[in-house]
Amino acid sequence: MLSLRPVFDRISTFASASHWRACAFLLLLSLAAFLPGFTSLQPLDRDEPRFAQASKQMLESGDFVDIRFQQEARHKKPVGIYWLQSAAVTAGEALGVQDPRHQIWLYRVPSLIGAVATVLLTYWALLAFFSPGVALLGGALMAAAVLLGVEARIAKTDAVLAACAVATMGALARAWLDWTRSLAFVPDRRNWLVFWGATAIALLIKGPIVPMVWGLATIVLCIRERSWRWFSSLRPSWGLLLCLLVVLPWFLAIAWKTGGSFFTASVGNDMLGKVAEGQEKHWGPPGLYMLIFFGTYWPAAAFAAMAIPFAWMRRREPQIIFLLAWIVPSWIVFEAVPTKLPHYVLPLYPAVTALLLLAMVNGGIDRLRRGATATAALVLLVPTALVGVIIYANWTLDRTVPYLALPVFALALFVAWRVVMAFRRGDLEGALWRCVLASLLLSIGVYGFAIESLRSLKLSPRLAEAVRAVGCTDPAVMTVGYREPSLVFLTGTDLAMGANGAAAADFLKQPGCRIALVEKRFEAEFRAGVAAAGITPRLVTSIPGFNLNGGKRLEMAVFARQ
Repeated sequence: MLSLRPVFDRISTFASASHWRACAFLLLLSLAAFLPGFTSLQPLDRDEPRFAQASKQMLESGDFVDIRFQQEARHKKPVGIYWLQSAAVTAGEALGVQDPRHQIWLYRVPSLIGAVATVLLTYWALLAFFSPGVALLGGALMAAAVLLGVEARIAKTDAVLAACAVATMGALARAWLDWTRSLAFVPDRRNWLVFWGATAIALLIKGPIVPMVWGLATIVLCIRERSWRWFSSLRPSWGLLLCLLVVLPWFLAIAWKTGGSFFTASVGNDMLGKVAEGQEKHWGPPGLYMLIFFGTYWPAAAFAAMAIPFAWMRRREPQIIFLLAWIVPSWIVFEAVPTKLPHYVLPLYPAVTALLLLAMVNGGIDRLRRGATATAALVLLVPTALVGVIIYANWTLDRTVPYLALPVFALALFVAWRVVMAFRRGDLEGALWRCVLASLLLSIGVYGFAIESLRSLKLSPRLAEAVRAVGCTDPAVMTVGYREPSLVFLTGTDLAMGANGAAAADFLKQPGCRIALVEKRFEAEFRAGVAAAGITPRLVTSIPGFNLNGGKRLEMAVFARQ
């Protein structure tokens, strides 16, 4: 059988011959992994369209200080991501993109850039630990990680936040390893600027999360060293001043504009609320992140788990100490907090990658250990289960089969099987490069073909298309029974939310072009209301779909009165 190992060796040797080549290779690999489905994937309720709608309203209102979703103040996160999304849409307008403010992919551009930056910065951070060839493999494994691929396609904060986290920790690693004489080169004098510049950006993106990650790691390292002098090379006085210069203007502006209510909502209600209880039905028990790790860090998760014994045995070495300080304290915090979402632990995955690679280069992963082959088989079992779920969802919801995706799925599963075979031969590096290839194929199959065929999940886009098909200029629209933020984003900021069918009937009585989107449960009440009002709205269409958030089927009737 044709061996892929010589191909991987040639690619690695060529790409790692210079940093520019390595970055170019990782850029192309990241785009190949993240672009399938990037423009065609519908707005994913509920967080993504909330972010995008708030950014759209900034452009509509010209107010780039306050953050709002329709008339509701959205005081949960700082303003950074909204500025980035607004800039991306403005660039789209300048480039002539059709109807740019309703194109969700434009709002995703900062996330795409953040995910690519995470891959490139992982390579940069790992250069403090490894040769360029191994660091290149580390960057490729981050590009292959399922969780980063998901966040690259969602218009939220987390891909950009991950980039900030790995930048700060890469700079912190250089300071620590230089102090412990474990660094093969002298850190650049601008290392402190990377650390504090990324911290300042992270504060504007999501508040204290990144400072928490490097702060906990710093505390552990200071305790271990019984000194904080190693940290002084990062110039904390100048760095804190830089952070204040970057973040203070907006924080003062929002405090003045909201009378301090932003901090009450963001810190008191949102952040501390997540610590006290599971918010928005996102509760999870301690240990959940360990359980889902094998899916979110697929395809390398199984091998990372095998590196744990190596990390424990070498835990007193400076490199291992640093990586454990990066991972363990923050992971414990995330596990302890009742509110759990998969992306919370994403800033820790570059350190997991580094631990895996340290185990690989030091012979710390034993393929003959009991259960090793069964653990490696997760590389094949996880995508097999995912493919099964996707095929089942296509058939159950739309009575279709994603035929175009099936050959790609088959090839991805074949490569995943070859990963296990390479591991059994003792070729761990070849297995990890095959992991990257398997992930790339699975990404193309899922995002490029399979999800596109799930029309039932595209309820909001289909309703927005039906509204446009009515042919009115700037119609007034009300929805009853379906209140997802994606519908607000796609139909317009002024979308009205009706409580029942009678409210929709009263809405259509008003003058002008009006459209009511009525869920089937409220249709009888609506028809009784319009009959009593003496009006006869036109039934434009009826659209069936499936609401993932509610977990139920819906049928929406579109009525128009012009």
